[in-house]
Amino acid sequence: MSNNPIPETGYLRLNQIIGDPKANPPISPIIPVSRSCWLAGCKTGRFPAPYRFGPKVVVWKVEEVLTLRAETY
Repeated sequence: MSNNPIPETGYLRLNQIIGDPKANPPISPIIPVSRSCWLAGCKTGRFPAPYRFGPKVVVWKVEEVLTLRAETY
């Protein structure tokens, strides 16, 4: 996962969490699910809730995503 370094603290955008194979270089997923699955899981509480930094900026806390990965995968 050298092309997707995960910081210890901070925030992640959706493409950093679920990956983006079309990016240059491709981004490996932290949680290997589809976009629709991730957003539905956030809505039901299965996945961490998002934080809004603006009308077009949605992020998730690194700590919450890594905790989910450790518990699930």
